[in-house]
Amino acid sequence: MKKKSWKSIPEGGIITTPGNSLKFKTGDWKTHYPEWNKEKCIQCLRCHFLCPEGAIKVKNGKVVGIDLDYCKGCGICADECPVKAIVMKKVGENGSD
Repeated sequence: MKKKSWKSIPEGGIITTPGNSLKFKTGDWKTHYPEWNKEKCIQCLRCHFLCPEGAIKVKNGKVVGIDLDYCKGCGICADECPVKAIVMKKVGENGSD
């Protein structure tokens, strides 16, 4: 099933169908996005624990990427990374959407 854009969400925050959050790509409204550097990452998982959207992908106890479909670009992961393995980029930089 193709996920819907945030533009398809009903105005006013009305929840017409409970449990439908997986249908919407809420990350579409971000103005900045996190760029993760695998080589710099020390796998402390601080980004994962502090991400309010659960957008930091973890497999077998290690960060493996960021789910940009749901990341809203708040920058908490970048602010909290002790080795600056995550930096925030403006949407549209480097050919990003």
